[in-house]
Amino acid sequence: MRCACCKIGQMEETKTTYFAELKDCYVIIENVPCMKCGQCGEVVFRNSIAEKIDDILDDLEKIVSKISIIDYSKVA
Repeated sequence: MRCACCKIGQMEETKTTYFAELKDCYVIIENVPCMKCGQCGEVVFRNSIAEKIDDILDDLEKIVSKISIIDYSKVA
């Protein structure tokens, strides 16, 4: 699949680290499955992965105070 951003690179299945800034904290989610462009580095998540990230962030926002680092493969 060709990258929709740069139109040159090919999207490859890999894992990435997802960073989010919530109301009162920062969250780092490691090992998140994604498609990543080998040319420009654009990252795309499948809908099911994006929904799971949203669920994780909703849950963490209620309990985390500053910084949280979690492994996607252990909470998905």
